[in-house]
Amino acid sequence: MTALYLLFNEGYSSKSNNNLIRKDVCAEAIRLTLILTENQLTNTAKTNALLALMCFQSSRLDARFNEMKEVVLFDEQDKNLWNKELIDRGNYYLVKACSGNEISTYHLEARIAYWHTTATKFKKWENILELYNILLQLQYSPAAALNRIFAFSKVYGKKKAITEAEKLAFNNNLFYHSLLGNLYTHFDNIKAIQHFQTALQLTKSISDKATINKNIERLTTEKKQQLIEDSSVSCN
Repeated sequence: MTALYLLFNEGYSSKSNNNLIRKDVCAEAIRLTLILTENQLTNTAKTNALLALMCFQSSRLDARFNEMKEVVLFDEQDKNLWNKELIDRGNYYLVKACSGNEISTYHLEARIAYWHTTATKFKKWENILELYNILLQLQYSPAAALNRIFAFSKVYGKKKAITEAEKLAFNNNLFYHSLLGNLYTHFDNIKAIQHFQTALQLTKSISDKATINKNIERLTTEKKQQLIEDSSVSCN
C-alpha cells in the first residue's frame, strides 16, 4: 500500500517531463489498489481508505491546471470539471473503510479529501483543520504541515496563518514560499513578491515557473498602479 500511495502521488504531482500531472500513473495506482480490494486477504479497511483517497484526489485532476498549464488553486478551480462519478466512488470506499476500528493516515487523508470535494460548506475548513491536526500527530510531514496552514487560514484568517507558517521556517521548500506568497497577497504585496521570487529560484518545473511568474507580474502591476494612484492623490 505504501508503494501504491507513492505511485499515485507521483502521478498526482509528477516530477518527470515537466508534467505536473500523470493521469496514466494515477489510473494505474487505482487499478492496482482495486485489485487488493477484490481479494479477501487484502480487502481491509486501510485498503479501502487508500482507494477512497485516490478516487477523491483523481476527481479534481482536470481542474488543477488551466489551458496554459498553470496551477489553479483550490478556491479558483472550476467545480464543473470535477468528476462526480469518482467522488461517488470515493464516498463508497470511504464508507467501507469505516468497517473496522483502525484509524490510519489513509483514513485521515481520505476524510480530508472528502471534505474538499463535498458541497457542504458548514464547518468544512474547521473539520479539515482538525483532521490535519490529528494527521500531523500520527505522522508528521512538511507537506501536511503546509496544507494545514492553508486550512488554518480559512478558519482564522491570513494574518494568523502567516504567523503559524513562519514558525515552520521551511526556508528551502518551494511550497512554503508559494504558500506565504499567497497568504501575503493583498496583505503585504511586497513580501508576497519576495516569497514568490524565492519560490521561483527553488523550482525547475516549467509549469511552476509559469504560475509563479504570473503571480509576480500581477502583483507588480498592482503595485505600480497603486503608486500611480497615490501620486495622483498627492498631487491633488
